[in-house]
Amino acid sequence: MFNRLVAKYGEARLPRYTSYPTAPAFSSMVGPDAYAEALAKLAEDDPVSLYLHVPFCRAMCWYCGCHTTITRQDRPIVDYLDVMDQEIELVGFAARHPTQVKNVHFGGGTPTIMKPDEFRALMKKLRSVFDFRDDSSVALEIDPRTLSAAMVEALGESGVDRASLGVQSFDPVVQAAINRRQTPEQTEEAVLLLRGAAVGSINFDLIYGLPHQTVKSCVETVRTAIRMRPERFAVFGYAHVPAFKKHQRLIDDAVLPRAEERNAQAEAIASELVAAGYVRIGLDHFALPDDDLSIAASQGSMRRNFQGYTTDTCDTLIGLGASAIGKLPMGYVQNQVPIGSYADRISAGVLATVKGYRLTDEDRLRARVIERLMCDFAVDLVRVAEGSGFDAGLLLDGNERLLELAADGVVTIDGGKVTVCQESRFMVRAVAAAFDAYLGASGRTHSKAA
Repeated sequence: MFNRLVAKYGEARLPRYTSYPTAPAFSSMVGPDAYAEALAKLAEDDPVSLYLHVPFCRAMCWYCGCHTTITRQDRPIVDYLDVMDQEIELVGFAARHPTQVKNVHFGGGTPTIMKPDEFRALMKKLRSVFDFRDDSSVALEIDPRTLSAAMVEALGESGVDRASLGVQSFDPVVQAAINRRQTPEQTEEAVLLLRGAAVGSINFDLIYGLPHQTVKSCVETVRTAIRMRPERFAVFGYAHVPAFKKHQRLIDDAVLPRAEERNAQAEAIASELVAAGYVRIGLDHFALPDDDLSIAASQGSMRRNFQGYTTDTCDTLIGLGASAIGKLPMGYVQNQVPIGSYADRISAGVLATVKGYRLTDEDRLRARVIERLMCDFAVDLVRVAEGSGFDAGLLLDGNERLLELAADGVVTIDGGKVTVCQESRFMVRAVAAAFDAYLGASGRTHSKAA
């Protein structure tokens, strides 16, 4: 069944649906003025989340799909942080009042490429402009290979309580093929340092479908990782898009696992994690039973955003830094991607927004449907549509793709409730795509569904 379904639905490149509409629908019709207007309308007592993008690394991992720049020098990082300070001031001024912050997430690149005092200063700037709550959570993405004890001390002092560590694979052959050499010992040392600084929730990122990767090497990696007992795992399939990420051309297509092997790797990792006591959550996350994410998943309150599956319930995300995407009640905004263009905008006293998207009521409805499918593998179209002031016929009538999925046994449709069948959950992105009104409209390219 797997090969047949992938052949039928997996040929098209599908979004991961961390937003709807997805970024290819954004346009220059939404710019800095629209963003400033949206910030000014934020309610003072409505908490927001912040995302800060730090687009620098010391070396390029060839599998990487992020916006990042390689630098051996510290000067570009220092200059960038100065510009980010200015952006924080501009955003705070546009919001017109100290906005409450519930969650902060540092992504990259490698956020811990900053010096400890630089990180302390950045957190101080955020706290001077925004109103941090007593229960505010601060999360950070970390490269264990370059994490120092001094940096961990700064993280603890600054209130970081969540960390996500890049692991990908412990297989030396795979590591050589992706230009990322990282030992289990380096990773374990980082975990111990973070635990000592009261970072209470640690996530490991693993990737399957990498060059030379096998089911055996995936199992060995996950067994090694389990012994370190992180609270969560995120397990992603490698997205090979060398036309867009030129450094991926350094990876030999001939040694990449094919679709059936990729699926076997994903399921082998999942089996090991479940056997070790982790709860399988959504498409690609795993967490210990008492973790907040497991609890949210069991209660049907889990959300999905640009960081993947989350317990973040904020409706507003303020993005800071080059390429950062934000979400507000009006829709989405994205900053300039090139670091120089971003810096020029901010230095001129102008918000760096270069494009975005204004949500319609129908967009919001479809976003709710897609989010519930991605989180719960089921959605009651009648209930969600009526709750949004629509008739479910908008989603069901003439939906040939959904009917095909039902005919192929991927979903069941019962009284307007769509449920992804247990054995077909790897196809959930294809199911979500049945409710995407924009898919295929702009020639956009995404990662393969399987």
